[in-house]
Amino acid sequence: MTLNYMTPKVTNIAKNTSYFTLALIIQKVISFTYFTLYARYLGPEDLGKYYFAISLTMIFAILIDLGLANVLTREVARGEKEAKSLFSTVLGLKLPLALLAWLAVFFVAQNNQGLVKQLIYLASISMVLDSFSISLYACYRGFHNLKYESLASVGVQTLVLLMSLIVIKLDLGVAWLMVGLPLASFFNLLYVLALAKFKFRLSLKPSWRKTEIKTMVTLAWPFGLYAVLQRLYTYIDSVLLYRLAGDWAVGIYQVPFKIINALQFLPMAFIASLYPALSLYWRQNKDQLMVTFERALNYSTIISLPITVGIITLADRVIVLFSKGYASAVWPLQIIMVALFFIFVHFPMGSLINACDRQKTNTRNMAITLFVSVLLNFILIPAIGVVGAAITVLVSNILLFSLSLQVSRQIIAWRWHKVLPTLGKALCASLIMAGVILALKHHLNFFTLVAIGAVVYALGLYGLGGVKKEDLGSIITSFRR
Repeated sequence: MTLNYMTPKVTNIAKNTSYFTLALIIQKVISFTYFTLYARYLGPEDLGKYYFAISLTMIFAILIDLGLANVLTREVARGEKEAKSLFSTVLGLKLPLALLAWLAVFFVAQNNQGLVKQLIYLASISMVLDSFSISLYACYRGFHNLKYESLASVGVQTLVLLMSLIVIKLDLGVAWLMVGLPLASFFNLLYVLALAKFKFRLSLKPSWRKTEIKTMVTLAWPFGLYAVLQRLYTYIDSVLLYRLAGDWAVGIYQVPFKIINALQFLPMAFIASLYPALSLYWRQNKDQLMVTFERALNYSTIISLPITVGIITLADRVIVLFSKGYASAVWPLQIIMVALFFIFVHFPMGSLINACDRQKTNTRNMAITLFVSVLLNFILIPAIGVVGAAITVLVSNILLFSLSLQVSRQIIAWRWHKVLPTLGKALCASLIMAGVILALKHHLNFFTLVAIGAVVYALGLYGLGGVKKEDLGSIITSFRR
């Protein structure tokens, strides 16, 4: 079977982004739906136990991958003929790593009580299964093919939702809610293995050739160290909240955390197709690299600012969706939403740094940010609880953005005059939107306000020249295809 892969042009980036964005929209809607059901069904205490178990296993999960997925995508994008050999080597590395990570989780779980221990065990099964699925999807991304990953992302979340509805209907409790995760992970792995065998013709036999393993480890360790630091940075606040403030605090914190995490599907979808292109352009076309990166910054700004301003304006109405028991989450949500802009804009910066062989610099920046984050959490959580964790998220994301901004300017001299005007126009349109929402806030329901806000922002941005006709045409054409 002969596979024909296209060079990643701008239109191909838009097409892949459209596939993945659409899938992630559906996926995040589904996952946010069952999170809302969990919040209402469990209450803050049990919700805190559930997400403490997930946060703990998510930290250990990165010990299985250690940056191998990033290397696999980058190297396959640069030379697709090596895909079979590369994946076999990755598989050979991940088998012993998966066993070691699971044993580590098992021993850590012994320090917890019965229900929490049970939740950790169940989450660890999903951790191991997902680690192998991630590697295969990373390989397919190197082929510039995100269609199958897009379908799977929707299917997995749908299965979890169905399982959740059954558990809640029968009132089986929090442990059975956790069962849905390893079940969905198992079917996802079967799907991605079938694609590897029959569609992409990849070898599923692990390889332990010393030369290839040494090369892969040499390439992966900077990515791996960064991934460990990033995973700690993402989930350590929930673990520290559980230890320093209890399960109720974790449950309250999960509301703003899940909201901001759900919204990250937008830059994640864009970067999934952008990263292989950046990697190729770094080697072959520096001018196109600069243009593509500037567009990525502008798109990230246009998307993030109205979401940030809109949710800050409607924070109290958002929290009501989860029930009155989560009223304490309003302030943390507003604080964390300020960080959303910096998170979105950092995505293309971090990807540029990795794609241009500066992953060690990314690792250094993340290490600095993690240190500051942990220090602030230890200081602020005992003093002001969940609000302290939210302030830590904001400060650390501003720091990471600032460090990456400096590095990105060293790699390519991207032009401020191509970025700042878009920032100004998007901010003006967002503030106009906020004014309209505030004027109507006490007269209309939440969903009507969201719809009106989106229309006002779109018209404002278009009127200010922040979006051009050719940009809209490109997006519409990619979706139509």
